[in-house]
Amino acid sequence: MKKIKKYYDELIQKPILTSFIVLGLLSILILGLSMPYYLADFDNIYMNVLAEAHGMLFDILVIGILLFWLRKIGEEKQRISQFLDEIDDFRMWESEEAAFRNVGNIKRLNRHGIFNIDLVGCYLKKTNLSGIDLSTSNLNTANLSNGVLIEANLSETRMNQTNFENANLNHADLTKSFASGTNFKDAFMIKANLEGAFLIKADFKNGFLMEANLSNCSLAEANFENANLYKANFIGASGLTIEQLSKAKSLYLASFDPELQVKLEEHIPDLIG
Repeated sequence: MKKIKKYYDELIQKPILTSFIVLGLLSILILGLSMPYYLADFDNIYMNVLAEAHGMLFDILVIGILLFWLRKIGEEKQRISQFLDEIDDFRMWESEEAAFRNVGNIKRLNRHGIFNIDLVGCYLKKTNLSGIDLSTSNLNTANLSNGVLIEANLSETRMNQTNFENANLNHADLTKSFASGTNFKDAFMIKANLEGAFLIKADFKNGFLMEANLSNCSLAEANFENANLYKANFIGASGLTIEQLSKAKSLYLASFDPELQVKLEEHIPDLIG
């Protein structure tokens, strides 16, 4: 009994060998039982076997493709879940490794068509996210200082109190984003599109916003101290005051609503002329 049990234990640890043994035993049993029918009516048996073979091919075609498709979807969802879990694992971890691991997971999620990502409090300092799509994502309180986000899609993204200090956001899309209290100090935002964004108390000190589109933005208490606003578009912006704009480095050729334009020409003609 011990030898039989030992042989059995060894056998079940070899699934391929076990499968062949089961196949051999079943073949002997089925062929043995069917032998009288083969001898008596081979033509009819042959036709039935062919019919079953066609049914088997159809099952493989339909069920096989369906199972492959379902498996592929399952594996993709599993990978997406893994990338999101890794981002969550590195959340609030301020290190170079965490930053680059986060970037890698963001890019992988983008390749899988995932753009709405929870990046609250994530550390992304000095990383390259150029061309990345984070539209509708949550970047509240994240640290992207000294980052490169050229032509990044941040439309409708929540980035309240996010740190973009000294970041490069040239040509980035920030339309309808939520960036109240956000730090844009020393940031490069040349030709960035911020149309319709909520920028209440945002800090653009020493920023480069040449030809930036800030039309229809909410700019109450935003700080433009020493910011270069050459050719910036402020048409339809709300919350702007003469005091805010008087601290800018340049307003040359910037666009404003007619009423505000008259006041600027009256109080700070040197900055707009």
